[in-house]
Amino acid sequence: MDLDLARIYDGPSADRHRVLVDGLWPRGVRRADAPIDEWCRTVAPSAELRSWYRHDPDRFAEFAERYRRELAAGERAVAVAGLLDRARERPLTLVTATKSVEISHAAVLLELLRGRLGPSGS
Repeated sequence: MDLDLARIYDGPSADRHRVLVDGLWPRGVRRADAPIDEWCRTVAPSAELRSWYRHDPDRFAEFAERYRRELAAGERAVAVAGLLDRARERPLTLVTATKSVEISHAAVLLELLRGRLGPSGS
């Protein structure tokens, strides 16, 4: 199982299923031209959590913990299960528009997916 992370502004890599995991559509990207295969906004953090976090590196650890709790319930948990199914079928890239990918919700989601897929999920 092959999982990775990319910014939407980077060119697509070949033979990968690309899923936008942001809740808001990226600025400056036309939907018709977006280098993605699908948009799974259900896995994005809640507006409240996103507003609280504001990509403050000092809040990342707490953000990640709160976000994991959000991902464990309701329709977000169902969407995570769907991403796991896709990752088991083919190489998968989680796509985000954030500048600081390493402290983003997408990084937390990637870590969660890899953990559920086991040692071969990297």
